[in-house]
Formats: sequence, structure tokens, C-alpha cells
Amino acid sequence: MKRLWSRKGLRSSFVEGEGEEGHTLKRHLRTGHLTSIGIGAIIGAGIFVITGQAAALFAGPAVVVSFCLAALICTFTGLCYAELSSMIPVAGGSYSYSYVALGELPAWIIGWSVLGQYIISASTVSVGWSGYAVSFIKSLGVSLSDLWTGAPIAWNHALGWHLTGAVLNLPAIAIVLFLTVLAAIGIKAAAHFNNVMVVVKLATLAIFIFVSFFYIHPGNWIPFIPENARDALGNGIFGEFGWSGVLRASGMVFFAYIGFDTVATLAQETIQPQKSLPRGILGSLFICTIAYILTSLVLTGVVKYTMLNVADPMTVALQMMGPALIWLQFLIQIAIIAGLTTVILVQILGESRMFFAMSKDGLLPKVFSSIHHKTHTPLFATIVTGGACMIVSGLFPIDILAQFVSILTLFIFGIVCLGVLILRRLHPEFPRPFKVPFSPIVPLCGIGTCIAQMCLFPALTWMQFVGWIIVGLFLYFGYSIRHSVVQKKHHSRA
Repeated sequence: MKRLWSRKGLRSSFVEGEGEEGHTLKRHLRTGHLTSIGIGAIIGAGIFVITGQAAALFAGPAVVVSFCLAALICTFTGLCYAELSSMIPVAGGSYSYSYVALGELPAWIIGWSVLGQYIISASTVSVGWSGYAVSFIKSLGVSLSDLWTGAPIAWNHALGWHLTGAVLNLPAIAIVLFLTVLAAIGIKAAAHFNNVMVVVKLATLAIFIFVSFFYIHPGNWIPFIPENARDALGNGIFGEFGWSGVLRASGMVFFAYIGFDTVATLAQETIQPQKSLPRGILGSLFICTIAYILTSLVLTGVVKYTMLNVADPMTVALQMMGPALIWLQFLIQIAIIAGLTTVILVQILGESRMFFAMSKDGLLPKVFSSIHHKTHTPLFATIVTGGACMIVSGLFPIDILAQFVSILTLFIFGIVCLGVLILRRLHPEFPRPFKVPFSPIVPLCGIGTCIAQMCLFPALTWMQFVGWIIVGLFLYFGYSIRHSVVQKKHHSRA
């Protein structure tokens, strides 16, 4: 049992992070790159779809408050990520922090959770990308067959698992293949592509917000917090408007913030990680929060919230402004596709770097940490990541396992906050270029809010979560514990 809690030393983490010349990741990234990558990971389907649904179903115009509450949870976690990333600037992010703070078994569980989070999240977003791309192509007068644009496997309460008649979702597979090749070529090329896509979607959002201000009807914001819905007996229904609806919507829009933690996995490709990682994490969170607040504010001001329960709420808003803005609808479609593209790219990068970090520790086969001599990227890990995402996105619809991603993310965030408290106690002497303010209040608030959000998920999501952890434990005891670098070092000393 003692072996399961073997910790990796802080100083050994730095040494292992450097590696041998020609066998380590090359440092190309600066604060601007990391902030852009964070924005690329965060701004996607959340701002373009979830905003309208959360307003229409749960919070009304007060969805603005829901975004602020979700941002507060992410800020607690983001501050903890900032301290740990400045303290332990190596690849692996939350996995590496857990290895130092909690020990090997907890680190494996976190690493395994992150692997699931990235693969399923990238696959889910690629299916969404496929839907928007097919719609955009259709608007240009070209129709694609449902046989090659839909998921062949689906699930619902009435039929359970069943076949839909489709063959494969080829657009989803194609975008994953393209981005996998881009990630394999090198982090520099991937970062430049991400920068272009981020500029496109931020510029489009800025135009949408600016134009929409001239079409706002203040009456659409009244009541700002709609009255709580009531059942047949006149009792209030929890989560349907009122303050309970605002809280429920905050859990829904939390998905829109997933992704900023990917920045921490790129530590070994960052030139000055102690300074750039905290700035990249907190900077991307701040910019995206402002964008979310302004977008939800103008959206509910232009359109009555009851009309926003659609897949394309921004299109509804633009239609309310009149046919003269058809050009902006075209730009919004491009921005959505660009936004989803960057999310997939960043998830593939994060997944491959997680494979790399766990392989360096011996918990996965060595081939996952091999660096290609020309591209200086973990080529095999990137190919495996892309292949897994292509399989999942080609076969399954967007709604399957979506909540699974959120519960994994909350679990990971809670452990990161716990890691700050433990390392403050175990290693108070170690340099911290960035420190979480008001500790231990902020880390404890992060842990508490993550647990509270996890408790709101249904039993099916918890079954998926527990099942994934059990599979990970089989792998750990079947392979990882016998090949662990830390275990071998402890055994040789004994």
C-alpha cells in the first residue's frame, strides 16, 4: 500500500522535464501563444450554442449572472493551476502536480481522467464541427448525404443502443485527421494556425457585439430573473428560472469554460514557463469571461430569451436585426467553424502531451514518449490520439457522454485545488513565482464548488465516471505499477 502513494520529488520533476538533448520537447511558446491557445480551447460551442439554451430553459436574461458564477469556479481553479504550473513547469499539467502532491496512484487516476476528458471532448466537438460545416456547405447550394455525415450508432431511453442507418461521419473524421497532421508537424505550426483561428473568431464576436448594441430592446431584459416556474400544486420547480434556475444554468454553461487547463500541459514547450503559464491561464480565462458576458448580454437584449432554445441563437438574433445583416450571418458561421476547429486542435495537443508525460514516468509504454527527430513532437502519441478521436467522432453522436466530460473536468479541478493545499504544507520552502491569494480560502472554495457541481449530475453520469476509473485501475495494476520509474527507484534504494 505504501508503494501506491510514492511521490515524485519536486527537483526530480525538473530534471526529468529537461530530458536529453534530441529527446525532449522544444521550447517555442511565449505568453501570447499560451493565452491564444487558452482562448482557442475555451471559446467554442459554449458561446455559440449553450448561451441561448441556458437563457431559454433556466435563467432568462440572468444567464449573464450564470456565466459570472461559472467563471468564479474556474477562477478558483485557474489560480491554483497558476501556482502549480509556476512551481512545477513540466508537461502533464494536473497529472504531474498530483504526482508530486498526492502520490502515484492518485496521479494515475488523474492522468487517466484527463486522457478520457481530452479524447471524448475532442470527439464531441468534432461532431459539432461536422454539423456546422455541413450546414454551411448546404447554404452554398451543396448537399451532402446523411449516410456520410451522421453517426451510425445512437442511444436513447426508448431504444437503448441502436443503429441509425448512417455509415460514418466523414467530415468529423476529416477535421480530426487534418488537425492531427498539423499537431504532428510541430507545436510552432499548430500555434500559428491556432493564432489565426482565434483572431477570426474574436474579431467576429467583436463585430457581432458592436452591431447588436444598436438593436437592443431593454424590455427584453425585463424581468431580468424570470419568476420561478411552478408545478400543478403551485410549488416552485427547482432549476426552472428564479435564482435556482440561475444556479442550474451556471452548471450548464460551466462546459463553456472547459479547456484553459490545457495550457498547463504545454509547460515543456514554453520558453519561460514560470512566468508565461500563469499569465496564459489567467489571461485566457479573463478574456473569455468578458466575451461570454458581453455576448449573453446583447443576445438576450436583441431577442426575447424564450426564443433562444435553438442550436444557432446568434442566427436568430441576426434575423431579428433584418436582412441587411446577411453578411454577418455568413461571418458568424465561419467564426463558429473556426472556434470549434481550435478547440479540437488544443485537445489533441493536450492529449498527446499527457501521453508523453505518463510514458516518461513508465506508467505507459515508452513509445508514447518518443520524440521524432525532425518534428520534435511525440509523434506516436499524437497519432494514437488522432486515431482514437477519429473512431469515436466517426461513430457516435454529439450528445453521448457530453456530461461525462464535465464530471471528469470537475473531478480534475478539485484535485488540483487540493494539491495547492498539500504542497503548501509539504514544501513551504519551494519557490513559487505565482501564489494563490487568500489561501487556503480560494483552494477550499474551488474544492467545494467542484464537489457541489458534481453532485448535480444524474446517476448515469456517475456510473460512466466510476466505470472509467475502474478500467484505469485495471490498467494501473496490470501494467503501470510494474514499469513505474518511481517504483523502480524506490525498490533499488530498498
